[in-house]
Amino acid sequence: MTDISQPLNLPCGIVVKNRIAKSAMSDSLGDGTGYPTAAQERLYQRWAEGGAAISIVGEVQTDAGFAEKPGNLVLNAQSDLERFHKLAKTGSQNGGQLWLQLGHAGAMAYPPTSTPKGPSALDLPGLKCAALTEDEIKVLPAQFAQTAQLAREAGFGGVQVHAAHGFLLSQFLSPLFNKRTDEYGGSIDGRMKLLLEVIQAVRQAAGPDFPIAVKLNSSDQLEGGLEEKDALLVVSALDKTSIDLIDISGGTYFPGAKSASDSSGKGPYFLNFAEKARKRTTKPLMATGGFKTLAHATGALSGGAIDVVGLARALVVEPSLPNLWLTGECSEPEFPRFTNPPEGGVTACYTLRLTEIGEDREGAFDTDPDKIIQAYEARDQQRAKIWQQHFGRPTTT
Repeated sequence: MTDISQPLNLPCGIVVKNRIAKSAMSDSLGDGTGYPTAAQERLYQRWAEGGAAISIVGEVQTDAGFAEKPGNLVLNAQSDLERFHKLAKTGSQNGGQLWLQLGHAGAMAYPPTSTPKGPSALDLPGLKCAALTEDEIKVLPAQFAQTAQLAREAGFGGVQVHAAHGFLLSQFLSPLFNKRTDEYGGSIDGRMKLLLEVIQAVRQAAGPDFPIAVKLNSSDQLEGGLEEKDALLVVSALDKTSIDLIDISGGTYFPGAKSASDSSGKGPYFLNFAEKARKRTTKPLMATGGFKTLAHATGALSGGAIDVVGLARALVVEPSLPNLWLTGECSEPEFPRFTNPPEGGVTACYTLRLTEIGEDREGAFDTDPDKIIQAYEARDQQRAKIWQQHFGRPTTT
């Protein structure tokens, strides 16, 4: 029987100290020029001190032209690695590992700083993008690979390839976004081709002993999107690759779609899918979403559905939760309650809470989403101006 304190041996040979991971979140704490800030360094130091075995920095961009937010980090050949080395060092204390999530927003790229492009052209309310050309697709694996190699050089412990939540590689997997008729479209075999090429390139660049994870949707939870049947076929394909961990999630940030993280469910969201995935792969499995109590975590591990518990908002509520769980001091963190929040309001509240944690000034959790979302959007606008000055304004298509 597996418990949360048990180490995990990854296929690449690296040992993870326990079974609790801080899942990737878009903390939006970059400085607007793609570099980490002191608050971001302190945030990941807090999670390392709090006992997380792995912390994953969300949405680290390979290309500044397709960022999800102007607070994202950008790591490529133009970056100053020393600025990233400081983050890697502070976030990997106490035996923890700090991984970077390799991101590309594609059709979901932030319009004030990007020219959104996805697998296919879309013109929908709240979402308009051009289609990537085949030549543009062909260079993507090398871009992901370069960022992975630089992550290793900077001292990070691993990387996660982001293929969930409606971002670029997820868009290629989804028939809702991907209407292509070339080798990258059609059946799920074609739609997963880019993801598999990215994984191969990342492994070649990063070396055989560097952890590589993939974040995968169990489904898009959206009509016309990726469904469980095809997601399980992707799991079967991932089993034949050199990756070390599959992080199971679900849902998209498609305009108007409900985020899985805003679910009112009382238990982990994706264990049923994980049980099915377990029959298709020997890779370690992690699930992210809905873990709110120690009983949730221990039950999922002891039942054999997963090998790693992914925590996100629980570690915003209590950054030291892994240590508290490991010592039996706290079984259920106290989550804030929101009444009829606007779309994006809850996410904004949690995101700005990350700033407070990184600045060591968290007090009572602010649960006024209308007020918070204004501050959240104002910060994005301020950072977008810095981004445009640093990287240039997006081109029109």
